[in-house]
Amino acid sequence: MSTERELPVAAIILAAGLGTRMKSSLPKVLHEVCGRPMVSYVVDAALSLQPTRLVVVTGVEHDEVEALLPVGCERAIQAERLGTGDAVRAGMEPLVGFDGDVVVLVGDAPLVDGGFLRGLIADHRRTGCAATVATAVLESPGCYGRIVRAGGGEVQRIVEARDASPEQLAIGEVNTGFYVFAADHLRRLLPRLRRGNAQGELYLTDVVHLMIAEGHRVAAYQTPDPEVMAAVNSRVELAQVNGAMRRRLLERLMLAGVTIVDPASTYLDYGVEVGRDTIVHPQSYLYGHTQVGAAAEIGPGTYLRDVFVGDRARIVNSYLTQCVIGSGCFVGPFAHIRPNTVLREGAGAGTFVEIKNSTVGERSKVPHLSYIGDTVIGKDTNIGAGNITANFDGFQKHATTVGDNVKTGSNTTMVAPVAIGDGAFTAAGSVITEDVPADALGVARSRQQNLSGYGRRRRERHLGAQQQRDEDAR
Repeated sequence: MSTERELPVAAIILAAGLGTRMKSSLPKVLHEVCGRPMVSYVVDAALSLQPTRLVVVTGVEHDEVEALLPVGCERAIQAERLGTGDAVRAGMEPLVGFDGDVVVLVGDAPLVDGGFLRGLIADHRRTGCAATVATAVLESPGCYGRIVRAGGGEVQRIVEARDASPEQLAIGEVNTGFYVFAADHLRRLLPRLRRGNAQGELYLTDVVHLMIAEGHRVAAYQTPDPEVMAAVNSRVELAQVNGAMRRRLLERLMLAGVTIVDPASTYLDYGVEVGRDTIVHPQSYLYGHTQVGAAAEIGPGTYLRDVFVGDRARIVNSYLTQCVIGSGCFVGPFAHIRPNTVLREGAGAGTFVEIKNSTVGERSKVPHLSYIGDTVIGKDTNIGAGNITANFDGFQKHATTVGDNVKTGSNTTMVAPVAIGDGAFTAAGSVITEDVPADALGVARSRQQNLSGYGRRRRERHLGAQQQRDEDAR
């Protein structure tokens, strides 16, 4: 007979593992999955339960983990790493007097989601058991603990792989590392754990065994999606989990109306936003806090980090960081748009263009082979091929201002600080060192001279010299 219980929920996240197989000085749970520390996903899943208390258990040296916890989370420290039972004991210390259900989660399983945890809690309350173990059936159970069931289907024992017999190793149902315990039973039984196993650790699974030995029922909640339990213990598993998370994020975008031409070669971080009817081509990388508007086109071969891209913009084979690309803009191919750059609506930065810390006004174009740095360009201006803003004098950067409706000639160099007024022109090949007034033509180059007959005389001298060398060689 089932019993519904509406008790408060507390959550304990185990995040103290060293992750020795990661071979890293960074705490394991801080390694990123799609641009976000993996423990942050687990925290979000736990918060979806609306727990009255949330405790994250870390090691003494893991202050970095505490720094990213949201307001309201509590940190408990596992002074010595003596196993999962010891970690939960540390997590229970702040929960003195708590009476309800305690959900235990592992911090290195970022694919867990709120739906899975809510199902686990609901099943635990439906059965009225003292504890519920989340399980999954795997074709290759590997090093996971095996679930041994009693004849009635309830959990009889959980056997760690390293302690299992050959018959037990053949079992496909495994322990995911997620549990729900009645707080009073958990608090009472944790002090009775002993280190009598191959690893010399305090196993949380032994709490389950103690409950069963006392005659309490322990249920198993089998997840239909084993992916949610995937834990990260090595760089190989980190790559696998990254791939799974990336697939989830891309599917979410596609279902929202985004075309991903090749999901296998498209990469993005958690939190990236893309508007409907946008097309993302292969070998595109959307990282950080990138936001892309509607009906835009990204890629192929494009890298965006912390970039805002407006509606209908096109970016091809280019590298952009911390910049704003307005609606209807074009970028690339092979452009490099650096931080603090703004391309306003309809502007463009074309082939082999680099722009840094600059603003390009509405409908203005920097079409090809140019460097623009520390510059403000007005509206409807065209920067000729090969233009350079010489913004650094060896000690400090200087600014360039280019007005509206300006046309600069090819291979113009603007030596900052300098300003070119509205409607002005510069002659091709000019080195502009002084301000150019509005509507003026700035010419700063040597006057051309044509030397008549020079080519004929040069060829005659060359032929004579060659004949003399031939005579000397005889």
